[in-house]
Amino acid sequence: MATDNIFAGLKVVDLASFIAGPAAAVILSDFGADVIKVEPPTGDTWRIGYKVPPQPRSKDNYPWHLNNRNKRGLSLDLKSPQAQEVLRRLVVWADVLIVNTPHPAREKLKLGYDDVAPWNPRLIYADVTGYGDSGPDAQLPGFDLTAYWARSGLLSLTRDAGAPPTFPVTGSGDHATAVSLYSAIVTALYRRERTGKGSYVTTSLLSAGVWASGVMAQAALAEATFFPLHDRANPPNATLNVYRAADDTWFLIVLTPDKWPALSNAIGRPDLLADARFADPAKQAANSGQLTAILDQTFAAQPMAHWIEVFEHAHLTFGVVQAPADVIKDPQLKANDIVVPLEGAGGNLNLTIGSPLQVHGVIKAPARRAPELGEHSEEILKQLGFNAGEIDSLHAGGTVPKAPGRAA
Repeated sequence: MATDNIFAGLKVVDLASFIAGPAAAVILSDFGADVIKVEPPTGDTWRIGYKVPPQPRSKDNYPWHLNNRNKRGLSLDLKSPQAQEVLRRLVVWADVLIVNTPHPAREKLKLGYDDVAPWNPRLIYADVTGYGDSGPDAQLPGFDLTAYWARSGLLSLTRDAGAPPTFPVTGSGDHATAVSLYSAIVTALYRRERTGKGSYVTTSLLSAGVWASGVMAQAALAEATFFPLHDRANPPNATLNVYRAADDTWFLIVLTPDKWPALSNAIGRPDLLADARFADPAKQAANSGQLTAILDQTFAAQPMAHWIEVFEHAHLTFGVVQAPADVIKDPQLKANDIVVPLEGAGGNLNLTIGSPLQVHGVIKAPARRAPELGEHSEEILKQLGFNAGEIDSLHAGGTVPKAPGRAA
Protein backbone atom coordinates (compact mmCIF):
# COMPACT_ATOMS: atom_id res chain seq x y z
CA MET A 1 0.00 0.00 0.00
CA ALA A 2 1.08 3.58 -0.53
CA THR A 3 0.34 6.73 1.43
CA ASP A 4 -2.42 8.47 -0.50
CA ASN A 5 -3.22 11.41 1.80
CA ILE A 6 -6.78 11.69 0.52
CA PHE A 7 -7.21 15.04 2.27
CA ALA A 8 -3.74 16.44 1.50
CA GLY A 9 -4.20 20.18 1.06
CA LEU A 10 -7.48 20.23 3.00
CA LYS A 11 -7.29 22.95 5.64
CA VAL A 12 -9.28 22.57 8.86
CA VAL A 13 -9.74 24.96 11.77
CA ASP A 14 -10.84 23.17 14.94
CA LEU A 15 -12.48 25.71 17.24
CA ALA A 16 -14.38 23.04 19.16
CA SER A 17 -13.70 21.90 22.71
CA PHE A 18 -13.82 18.62 24.60
CA ILE A 19 -14.30 15.57 22.40
CA ALA A 20 -16.85 15.23 19.58
CA GLY A 21 -15.75 18.14 17.37
CA PRO A 22 -12.02 17.66 17.94
CA ALA A 23 -12.34 13.91 17.31
CA ALA A 24 -13.98 14.58 13.94
CA ALA A 25 -10.98 16.77 13.10
CA VAL A 26 -8.68 13.90 14.11
CA ILE A 27 -10.31 11.63 11.52
CA LEU A 28 -9.72 14.28 8.85
CA SER A 29 -6.09 14.56 9.98
CA ASP A 30 -5.66 10.79 9.76
CA PHE A 31 -6.22 11.12 6.02
CA GLY A 32 -3.81 14.01 5.59
CA ALA A 33 -5.73 17.21 6.42
CA ASP A 34 -3.82 20.15 7.93
CA VAL A 35 -5.66 20.87 11.18
CA ILE A 36 -5.18 23.96 13.36
CA LYS A 37 -6.42 23.54 16.93
CA VAL A 38 -7.57 26.91 18.27
CA GLU A 39 -7.83 27.23 22.04
CA PRO A 40 -8.51 30.08 24.47
CA PRO A 41 -5.51 31.34 26.46
CA THR A 42 -6.55 29.10 29.36
CA GLY A 43 -6.61 26.06 27.06
CA ASP A 44 -9.34 23.62 26.11
CA THR A 45 -10.87 22.28 29.34
CA TRP A 46 -10.32 18.75 28.01
CA ARG A 47 -6.61 19.25 28.69
CA ILE A 48 -7.36 18.46 32.34
CA GLY A 49 -10.03 15.81 31.65
CA TYR A 50 -7.74 12.98 32.67
CA LYS A 51 -7.45 14.48 36.17
CA VAL A 52 -11.19 14.35 36.83
CA PRO A 53 -12.57 11.16 38.47
CA PRO A 54 -13.68 8.62 37.36
CA GLN A 55 -11.22 9.00 34.47
CA PRO A 56 -8.39 6.47 34.86
CA ARG A 57 -5.44 8.12 36.62
CA SER A 58 -2.18 8.59 34.76
CA LYS A 59 0.79 10.94 34.66
CA ASP A 60 0.29 11.08 30.88
CA ASN A 61 -2.48 13.16 29.31
CA TYR A 62 -3.80 10.27 27.25
CA PRO A 63 -7.24 11.71 26.27
CA TRP A 64 -5.72 14.96 25.01
CA HIS A 65 -3.39 13.15 22.62
CA LEU A 66 -6.17 10.80 21.54
CA ASN A 67 -8.51 13.59 20.48
CA ASN A 68 -6.02 16.21 19.29
CA ARG A 69 -3.17 14.34 17.63
CA ASN A 70 -1.81 15.51 14.30
CA LYS A 71 -2.85 19.14 14.90
CA ARG A 72 -1.01 22.44 15.12
CA GLY A 73 -1.87 24.62 18.11
CA LEU A 74 -2.94 28.29 18.14
CA SER A 75 -3.94 30.13 21.32
CA LEU A 76 -6.47 32.89 20.60
CA ASP A 77 -8.58 35.09 22.87
CA LEU A 78 -11.74 35.46 20.81
CA LYS A 79 -12.99 38.18 23.19
CA SER A 80 -10.10 40.46 22.24
CA PRO A 81 -10.90 43.26 19.74
CA GLN A 82 -7.97 42.16 17.58
CA ALA A 83 -9.20 38.56 17.43
CA GLN A 84 -11.72 39.25 14.67
CA GLU A 85 -9.00 39.80 12.09
CA VAL A 86 -7.22 36.60 13.13
CA LEU A 87 -10.51 34.72 12.91
CA ARG A 88 -11.25 36.25 9.50
CA ARG A 89 -7.91 35.12 8.11
CA LEU A 90 -8.38 31.64 9.57
CA VAL A 91 -11.78 31.35 7.90
CA VAL A 92 -10.44 32.62 4.56
CA TRP A 93 -7.63 30.05 4.83
CA ALA A 94 -9.85 27.15 5.84
CA ASP A 95 -11.89 24.61 3.95
CA VAL A 96 -13.57 23.38 7.13
CA LEU A 97 -14.39 25.19 10.37
CA ILE A 98 -15.51 23.02 13.31
CA VAL A 99 -17.32 24.70 16.21
CA ASN A 100 -19.31 23.73 19.29
CA THR A 101 -19.48 27.05 21.14
CA PRO A 102 -22.96 27.47 22.67
CA HIS A 103 -25.06 29.59 20.33
CA PRO A 104 -25.60 32.58 22.68
CA ALA A 105 -21.83 32.88 23.24
CA ARG A 106 -21.24 32.28 19.54
CA GLU A 107 -23.42 35.25 18.66
CA LYS A 108 -21.50 37.54 21.03
CA LEU A 109 -18.20 36.40 19.53
CA LYS A 110 -19.56 36.85 15.97
CA LEU A 111 -18.67 33.24 15.31
CA GLY A 112 -21.98 32.11 13.80
CA TYR A 113 -22.35 30.81 10.27
CA ASP A 114 -23.89 34.05 9.01
CA ASP A 115 -20.99 36.00 10.54
CA VAL A 116 -18.18 34.03 8.91
CA ALA A 117 -19.64 32.59 5.69
CA PRO A 118 -19.33 35.88 3.75
CA TRP A 119 -15.56 35.69 4.23
CA ASN A 120 -15.38 32.31 2.46
CA PRO A 121 -18.33 31.08 0.36
CA ARG A 122 -16.65 27.67 -0.05
CA LEU A 123 -16.39 27.10 3.71
CA ILE A 124 -17.78 23.95 5.31
CA TYR A 125 -19.07 25.18 8.67
CA ALA A 126 -19.48 22.13 10.92
CA ASP A 127 -21.41 22.49 14.15
CA VAL A 128 -22.01 19.95 16.91
CA THR A 129 -24.52 20.62 19.70
CA GLY A 130 -25.97 18.73 22.62
CA TYR A 131 -29.64 18.71 21.65
CA GLY A 132 -29.89 20.11 18.12
CA ASP A 133 -30.25 23.56 16.60
CA SER A 134 -33.98 24.01 17.26
CA GLY A 135 -36.58 23.25 19.91
CA PRO A 136 -37.06 24.28 23.53
CA ASP A 137 -33.77 22.76 24.71
CA ALA A 138 -31.53 23.87 21.86
CA GLN A 139 -29.55 26.12 24.20
CA LEU A 140 -29.05 23.56 26.96
CA PRO A 141 -25.44 22.51 27.61
CA GLY A 142 -25.02 18.85 26.81
CA PHE A 143 -22.37 16.19 27.33
CA ASP A 144 -22.36 12.70 25.92
CA LEU A 145 -23.44 11.37 29.34
CA THR A 146 -26.54 13.57 29.43
CA ALA A 147 -27.51 14.00 25.78
CA TYR A 148 -26.20 10.93 23.97
CA TRP A 149 -26.77 8.41 26.74
CA ALA A 150 -29.51 9.63 29.08
CA ARG A 151 -31.79 11.71 26.86
CA SER A 152 -31.62 9.31 23.88
CA GLY A 153 -32.99 6.30 25.79
CA LEU A 154 -29.76 4.31 25.60
CA LEU A 155 -29.08 4.51 29.31
CA SER A 156 -32.52 3.21 30.24
CA LEU A 157 -31.91 0.09 28.13
CA THR A 158 -28.32 -0.80 29.07
CA ARG A 159 -29.04 -2.34 32.46
CA ASP A 160 -30.57 -5.46 33.92
CA ALA A 161 -33.96 -5.70 35.57
CA GLY A 162 -33.93 -4.35 39.11
CA ALA A 163 -30.73 -2.37 38.60
CA PRO A 164 -30.62 1.43 38.41
CA PRO A 165 -29.14 3.13 35.35
CA THR A 166 -25.38 2.91 35.53
CA PHE A 167 -22.68 5.46 34.69
CA PRO A 168 -21.79 5.07 30.99
CA VAL A 169 -18.31 5.04 29.50
CA THR A 170 -17.06 8.62 29.29
CA GLY A 171 -16.47 9.80 25.74
CA SER A 172 -18.15 6.87 24.02
CA GLY A 173 -21.06 8.99 22.82
CA ASP A 174 -18.71 11.78 21.80
CA HIS A 175 -16.65 9.45 19.61
CA ALA A 176 -19.78 8.05 17.94
CA THR A 177 -21.01 11.60 17.34
CA ALA A 178 -17.59 12.53 15.93
CA VAL A 179 -18.05 9.95 13.18
CA SER A 180 -21.45 11.51 12.39
CA LEU A 181 -19.89 14.98 12.20
CA TYR A 182 -17.06 13.70 10.03
CA SER A 183 -19.63 12.11 7.71
CA ALA A 184 -21.51 15.40 7.45
CA ILE A 185 -18.29 17.23 6.62
CA VAL A 186 -17.31 14.75 3.93
CA THR A 187 -20.83 14.89 2.45
CA ALA A 188 -20.55 18.68 2.28
CA LEU A 189 -17.10 18.45 0.69
CA TYR A 190 -18.56 16.18 -2.00
CA ARG A 191 -21.36 18.69 -2.57
CA ARG A 192 -18.76 21.44 -2.88
CA GLU A 193 -16.92 19.42 -5.52
CA ARG A 194 -20.14 19.33 -7.56
CA THR A 195 -21.42 22.87 -6.93
CA GLY A 196 -18.49 24.95 -5.70
CA LYS A 197 -20.59 26.02 -2.72
CA GLY A 198 -19.86 25.72 0.97
CA SER A 199 -22.33 24.31 3.49
CA TYR A 200 -23.49 24.60 7.06
CA VAL A 201 -23.60 21.05 8.47
CA THR A 202 -24.56 19.95 11.92
CA THR A 203 -25.23 17.00 14.17
CA SER A 204 -25.97 16.58 17.85
CA LEU A 205 -25.19 14.21 20.66
CA LEU A 206 -28.93 13.58 21.02
CA SER A 207 -29.45 12.70 17.35
CA ALA A 208 -26.44 10.40 17.34
CA GLY A 209 -27.71 8.70 20.51
CA VAL A 210 -31.21 8.19 19.10
CA TRP A 211 -29.66 6.83 15.90
CA ALA A 212 -27.54 4.41 17.97
CA SER A 213 -30.67 3.20 19.74
CA GLY A 214 -32.65 3.43 16.52
CA VAL A 215 -34.03 -0.13 16.60
CA MET A 216 -35.67 0.54 19.96
CA ALA A 217 -36.72 4.07 19.07
CA GLN A 218 -38.29 2.79 15.86
CA ALA A 219 -40.06 0.10 17.87
CA ALA A 220 -41.54 2.81 20.07
CA LEU A 221 -42.65 4.72 16.98
CA ALA A 222 -44.39 1.53 15.83
CA GLU A 223 -46.04 1.20 19.28
CA ALA A 224 -44.41 -2.19 19.68
CA THR A 225 -44.71 -4.15 22.91
CA PHE A 226 -41.40 -4.12 24.74
CA PHE A 227 -40.05 -6.98 26.82
CA PRO A 228 -39.14 -6.09 30.40
CA LEU A 229 -35.55 -5.07 31.13
CA HIS A 230 -33.15 -7.93 30.65
CA ASP A 231 -33.06 -10.43 33.50
CA ARG A 232 -30.06 -12.71 33.09
CA ALA A 233 -31.62 -15.48 35.16
CA ASN A 234 -34.92 -15.34 33.26
CA PRO A 235 -34.17 -13.89 29.83
CA PRO A 236 -36.59 -13.84 26.90
CA ASN A 237 -34.14 -16.14 25.13
CA ALA A 238 -31.54 -18.26 26.93
CA THR A 239 -29.41 -18.48 23.79
CA LEU A 240 -29.10 -14.70 23.69
CA ASN A 241 -27.62 -14.27 27.14
CA VAL A 242 -24.55 -13.69 29.29
CA TYR A 243 -22.83 -16.58 31.07
CA ARG A 244 -19.76 -17.13 33.24
CA ALA A 245 -17.00 -19.69 32.78
CA ALA A 246 -15.14 -21.51 35.56
CA ASP A 247 -12.37 -18.87 35.64
CA ASP A 248 -14.94 -16.08 36.28
CA THR A 249 -14.78 -14.83 32.69
CA TRP A 250 -18.12 -13.53 31.43
CA PHE A 251 -19.18 -14.09 27.84
CA LEU A 252 -22.20 -13.75 25.60
CA ILE A 253 -23.74 -16.26 23.23
CA VAL A 254 -25.85 -14.87 20.40
CA LEU A 255 -27.51 -17.73 18.57
CA THR A 256 -30.42 -18.06 16.18
CA PRO A 257 -32.94 -20.91 16.73
CA ASP A 258 -31.37 -23.08 14.03
CA LYS A 259 -28.15 -23.18 16.08
CA TRP A 260 -29.80 -24.85 19.07
CA PRO A 261 -28.83 -28.40 18.02
CA ALA A 262 -25.24 -27.32 17.37
CA LEU A 263 -25.03 -25.68 20.80
CA SER A 264 -26.49 -28.65 22.64
CA ASN A 265 -24.11 -31.08 20.94
CA ALA A 266 -21.06 -28.80 21.30
CA ILE A 267 -21.43 -28.38 25.05
CA GLY A 268 -21.94 -32.11 25.58
CA ARG A 269 -25.66 -31.91 26.32
CA PRO A 270 -27.40 -33.65 23.37
CA ASP A 271 -30.03 -34.80 25.87
CA LEU A 272 -31.45 -31.27 25.84
CA LEU A 273 -32.64 -31.81 22.29
CA ALA A 274 -35.04 -34.49 23.53
CA ASP A 275 -36.25 -32.41 26.48
CA ALA A 276 -39.85 -31.36 25.82
CA ARG A 277 -39.32 -28.10 27.70
CA PHE A 278 -36.93 -26.92 24.99
CA ALA A 279 -38.42 -28.57 21.90
CA ASP A 280 -38.92 -25.32 19.96
CA PRO A 281 -38.22 -21.58 20.39
CA ALA A 282 -41.61 -20.91 21.97
CA LYS A 283 -41.10 -23.60 24.61
CA GLN A 284 -37.52 -22.45 25.21
CA ALA A 285 -38.85 -18.94 25.82
CA ALA A 286 -41.52 -20.23 28.20
CA ASN A 287 -38.89 -22.20 30.13
CA SER A 288 -35.95 -19.84 29.68
CA GLY A 289 -35.17 -19.68 33.40
CA GLN A 290 -34.78 -23.44 33.59
CA LEU A 291 -32.63 -23.56 30.46
CA THR A 292 -30.47 -20.70 31.72
CA ALA A 293 -29.89 -22.57 34.99
CA ILE A 294 -28.77 -25.67 33.06
CA LEU A 295 -26.45 -23.63 30.85
CA ASP A 296 -25.09 -21.80 33.90
CA GLN A 297 -24.11 -25.08 35.51
CA THR A 298 -22.60 -26.40 32.28
CA PHE A 299 -20.55 -23.31 31.47
CA ALA A 300 -19.33 -22.98 35.07
CA ALA A 301 -17.62 -26.37 34.80
CA GLN A 302 -14.89 -25.28 32.35
CA PRO A 303 -12.62 -22.23 31.89
CA MET A 304 -13.08 -19.73 29.09
CA ALA A 305 -10.25 -21.19 27.00
CA HIS A 306 -12.22 -24.44 26.77
CA TRP A 307 -15.43 -22.71 25.68
CA ILE A 308 -13.61 -20.61 23.08
CA GLU A 309 -12.34 -23.80 21.49
CA VAL A 310 -15.79 -25.40 21.66
CA PHE A 311 -17.62 -22.40 20.18
CA GLU A 312 -15.10 -21.83 17.41
CA HIS A 313 -15.13 -25.50 16.41
CA ALA A 314 -18.94 -25.51 16.25
CA HIS A 315 -19.12 -22.11 14.49
CA LEU A 316 -21.21 -20.61 17.27
CA THR A 317 -21.29 -16.84 17.73
CA PHE A 318 -19.95 -15.66 21.07
CA GLY A 319 -18.12 -12.73 22.60
CA VAL A 320 -15.82 -12.64 25.60
CA VAL A 321 -16.42 -9.65 27.90
CA GLN A 322 -13.02 -7.94 27.99
CA ALA A 323 -11.74 -5.18 30.26
CA PRO A 324 -9.71 -2.35 28.67
CA ALA A 325 -6.45 -3.92 29.86
CA ASP A 326 -7.43 -7.08 27.96
CA VAL A 327 -8.73 -5.23 24.92
CA ILE A 328 -5.40 -3.54 24.16
CA LYS A 329 -3.71 -6.97 24.10
CA ASP A 330 -6.22 -8.37 21.62
CA PRO A 331 -4.26 -9.34 18.48
CA GLN A 332 -7.14 -8.17 16.30
CA LEU A 333 -6.38 -4.55 17.25
CA LYS A 334 -2.82 -4.55 15.92
CA ALA A 335 -3.75 -6.62 12.87
CA ASN A 336 -6.41 -4.09 11.85
CA ASP A 337 -4.62 -0.86 12.86
CA ILE A 338 -7.09 -0.22 15.65
CA VAL A 339 -4.09 0.51 17.87
CA VAL A 340 -1.32 2.43 16.11
CA PRO A 341 2.03 4.01 17.10
CA LEU A 342 1.95 7.56 18.52
CA GLU A 343 4.98 9.70 17.82
CA GLY A 344 6.49 12.20 20.23
CA ALA A 345 4.11 12.15 23.18
CA GLY A 346 6.64 10.72 25.63
CA GLY A 347 5.96 8.93 28.88
CA ASN A 348 3.96 5.76 28.41
CA LEU A 349 2.12 7.15 25.38
CA ASN A 350 3.73 5.14 22.60
CA LEU A 351 0.42 3.91 21.16
CA THR A 352 -2.99 5.40 20.46
CA ILE A 353 -6.39 4.38 19.10
CA GLY A 354 -6.82 4.72 15.35
CA SER A 355 -10.02 6.17 13.91
CA PRO A 356 -12.45 3.45 12.76
CA LEU A 357 -12.43 4.21 9.02
CA GLN A 358 -10.19 2.39 6.56
CA VAL A 359 -9.75 2.94 2.83
CA HIS A 360 -8.07 -0.08 1.30
CA GLY A 361 -4.91 0.85 -0.53
CA VAL A 362 -4.40 3.92 1.65
CA ILE A 363 -2.10 4.23 4.65
CA LYS A 364 -3.24 6.86 7.13
CA ALA A 365 -0.94 9.66 8.21
CA PRO A 366 1.27 8.66 11.15
CA ALA A 367 -0.22 9.66 14.50
CA ARG A 368 1.79 12.49 16.08
CA ARG A 369 1.41 13.95 19.54
CA ALA A 370 -1.16 16.67 20.24
CA PRO A 371 0.15 20.25 20.46
CA GLU A 372 1.03 22.14 23.59
CA LEU A 373 -1.10 25.22 24.22
CA GLY A 374 -0.33 27.72 21.46
CA GLU A 375 2.72 25.76 20.35
CA HIS A 376 2.47 26.79 16.70
CA SER A 377 0.91 30.25 17.15
CA GLU A 378 3.68 32.26 15.49
CA GLU A 379 4.08 29.78 12.65
CA ILE A 380 0.34 29.94 11.95
CA LEU A 381 0.15 33.74 12.17
CA LYS A 382 2.97 34.04 9.65
CA GLN A 383 1.18 31.59 7.39
CA LEU A 384 -1.93 33.77 7.62
CA GLY A 385 0.07 36.77 6.43
CA PHE A 386 0.72 38.66 9.67
CA ASN A 387 4.07 40.43 9.73
CA ALA A 388 6.47 40.57 12.67
CA GLY A 389 5.12 43.86 13.98
CA GLU A 390 1.52 42.67 13.81
CA ILE A 391 2.43 39.45 15.58
CA ASP A 392 4.18 41.43 18.34
CA SER A 393 1.03 43.53 18.70
CA LEU A 394 -1.16 40.44 18.96
CA HIS A 395 1.15 39.09 21.66
CA ALA A 396 1.30 42.39 23.54
CA GLY A 397 -2.47 42.78 23.63
CA GLY A 398 -3.01 39.21 24.81
CA THR A 399 -4.98 38.29 21.70
CA VAL A 400 -2.47 35.57 20.93
CA PRO A 401 -0.46 34.80 24.09
CA LYS A 402 3.11 33.70 23.57
CA ALA A 403 3.44 29.95 23.73
CA PRO A 404 5.08 28.51 26.84
CA GLY A 405 7.84 25.97 26.41
CA ARG A 406 6.75 22.44 25.71
CA ALA A 407 5.97 20.43 28.83
CA ALA A 408 8.36 17.59 29.60
